Amino acid sequence: MKFPKLITMACVGSALSFSSVVHAADVVIGVPNWPSVLATAHVLKVAMEDNLGLEVELQNGTNPVVFEAMDTGAMHVHPEVWLPNQTNLNDKFVKTKQTVRMNPNGVAGDQAMCVTKGTQERTGIENLSDLTDPDMAKNFDTDGDGRGEIWIGASGWASTNVEKIRAKSYGYNLTMTLKEMDESLALAEVDSAVAQNNNIVFFCYTPHHMFALHELVILKEPAYDEAKWNVIQPTDDPQWLEKSEAGVAWNTAQLHIHYATVLEEAQPEAAAMLANVKLDTKVVSEMTYALVVEKQDPAEFATKWVADNAEIVDSWLQ
Repeated sequence: MKFPKLITMACVGSALSFSSVVHAADVVIGVPNWPSVLATAHVLKVAMEDNLGLEVELQNGTNPVVFEAMDTGAMHVHPEVWLPNQTNLNDKFVKTKQTVRMNPNGVAGDQAMCVTKGTQERTGIENLSDLTDPDMAKNFDTDGDGRGEIWIGASGWASTNVEKIRAKSYGYNLTMTLKEMDESLALAEVDSAVAQNNNIVFFCYTPHHMFALHELVILKEPAYDEAKWNVIQPTDDPQWLEKSEAGVAWNTAQLHIHYATVLEEAQPEAAAMLANVKLDTKVVSEMTYALVVEKQDPAEFATKWVADNAEIVDSWLQ
């Protein structure tokens, strides 16, 4: 894998404001809890307010909550649906119920497991499967229980469930404790590990700022093979983990804006714009990098970005 070379890198901050009022807005954007989706949400908000004269609200919500809300019309937009991660939700609401539309212009994203360069030099780890060796796993033991620890993502991420499947498929669920925690806390642990020359292994993805801040190494895996990728989400089957297998690398993801079908009648100009938005990995990375690494105020940044990129925004409104 070579995905860090694709991007300028990105992140998200905590200084993001969300309204608690849903019903008053012309458009409500749902915002899950990872970096790039937050930056895109703010840019979409400003673009619709400035160009279409609409009142736009931002609301926190997990992926299933946002999709269910788009289904009922309580929310109208999901700024960044990761596929194949959210295939089950996309299939249900876009393909079957047809209450949600998908913008066809995807942004490329990648997912894997990473270590710091120092970690690789100290431990010799190269492959994700190396974690199945108890002796290797002990290099990542911070609490003295004989098992290593690995951050697999935040609670509520579909990718976190997939990483549980992958850990079972490779077998390092037997040697490593799988940690679910908020991304900001997990990345603080990465920062600390780098500063103290400690070993660490963790879920990594692009677009993201972590590659810009630290020298990271992506652990090697067998190439993605559709025949070996059988992923079931817990919303689809209570025995999802037992029935799933995914002992190969992730396929390249595509990040798509989704919006509620009801917008086509309620706010047709907004629906037309959302269907036409086109971004790329570099742009999304730069937007999110500005919010967190540079600590720019998200609303002020989005206002400036929309003004500075009028030609791009105009293309969304054609």
